[in-house]
Amino acid sequence: MRDTIRFIRRGGIVEVGDFDPMTMLLDHLRLDEGAKGTKEGCGEGDCGACTVAIGRCRNGEVVYEPVNACIQLLGMVDGTEVVAIEDLADGDTLHPIQQAMVDRHGSQCGFCTPGFVMSLFALFHASEGPVTRGEINDWIAGNLCRCTGYRPIVDAGLEASTAPRADKFHRASADTAGILQFLADDRDLFIGDEERFFAAPASVDALAALYQRHPTAVIVAGATDVGLWITKQLRDIPKIIHIGRVAGMNRIEDTGREILIGATATYATAEPYMRAIDPDLGELFRRIGSKQVRASGTVGGNVANGSPIGDTPPALIALGATMELRRGDRARVIPLEDFFIDYGKQNRASGEFVTGLLVPRLREDQVFRCYKVTKRFDQDISAVMGAFRFTLDADGLVREARIAYGGMAGTPKRAKGAEAALNGSAIRDSAAWSNAFAALREDYAPLDDHRASAAYRAEIAHALLGKALLEAAGTSTARTRLVGRREEIVHAAE
Repeated sequence: MRDTIRFIRRGGIVEVGDFDPMTMLLDHLRLDEGAKGTKEGCGEGDCGACTVAIGRCRNGEVVYEPVNACIQLLGMVDGTEVVAIEDLADGDTLHPIQQAMVDRHGSQCGFCTPGFVMSLFALFHASEGPVTRGEINDWIAGNLCRCTGYRPIVDAGLEASTAPRADKFHRASADTAGILQFLADDRDLFIGDEERFFAAPASVDALAALYQRHPTAVIVAGATDVGLWITKQLRDIPKIIHIGRVAGMNRIEDTGREILIGATATYATAEPYMRAIDPDLGELFRRIGSKQVRASGTVGGNVANGSPIGDTPPALIALGATMELRRGDRARVIPLEDFFIDYGKQNRASGEFVTGLLVPRLREDQVFRCYKVTKRFDQDISAVMGAFRFTLDADGLVREARIAYGGMAGTPKRAKGAEAALNGSAIRDSAAWSNAFAALREDYAPLDDHRASAAYRAEIAHALLGKALLEAAGTSTARTRLVGRREEIVHAAE
């Protein structure tokens, strides 16, 4: 067992021990290290001023991803490289991203600038040549600027994307990969004592044993939710078990019939697999949080926290996903929809944790659609999330309808009345549609909160079901959508 975390800073190994389990990476950089270029803005992973890049070794190569340091627990960076804004310049020579921001006048007050630069730095290393304006917009969707305006920032990104990728990080990549592989040991990590600790088990057996011994501990995967418990709700969390080091739990496997998603697989790594199931799933994942959130947040965590407005559960329920849980040395598998019992209550025993999800692929006779409705398009939580899977026979009869919504009840929940009204009907049967709309109003007592009123949610749920039926009946999404048009997505993929 190890009682210190180890990570790379500026080419060397840093070892840190004896820190409070709730310490954030941002606080370590600014207060302990004195690297104050990384800014604290919102404290909840929305504004991007605190963005840093985290380097990990994947398939023998160093991959850099942007993360929000304000909600990234310090202990979570064990075994990685941490790159902050002060690290980019090569002596007196600015990094190409920094130089482009200067040349294109991409900064006024400068508070948000370090975060933008770090997001664009991650894009610089993720791409191999010139990028599009749309790609840059996607990469900086999690960075907010109130005074410069985005045009010169995007122009700087476009200009830098034409530069050679031979920066000092590229030149040092072989050495960095070697150090990262050295740091990737199989020892359990435990910092603190039995009353207050940060732990990161290296195996699922060690995790099971530790969680049985400390069932009141909070399990953390990406901390995109738990981080806000600390920074915004000011909760005291004395026992934290980080599962990001558990060997094999981040696996994703495509069997041809289903996708196995380990509990610590991030949105970013799961996105291409979900897009392969259906373009709508790819678009849904692209709109979950920001690049920073998707690099840290996990599909398993989105399910396990039991939020009634989580983005992924309705889609996974509509697809008929199952989940695996473990307690001690015993595992069980349940339908995902059975995991959600009531608001804040899940079908999970003391000391039991989620190990993975199994998501069926679509058959040729199945049609899938999902839609996310939010107050703002990017980086927002759903007001209503609707997902629909229709199994049709050769004559267009609905053999099975699976309809699930988020934001309409205390849990993600299927619309079983609407499903029953559609089952056995022709997909173009307007009478069946009317019956389904009427049943839908009986299926839910929608939430009424600051995100949306109950009346609004009821109307949106009705509209989304109508859109799904129109598209399943053959209407082009060019007529039903402003964004995420399936024809354009499929054409771009080809």
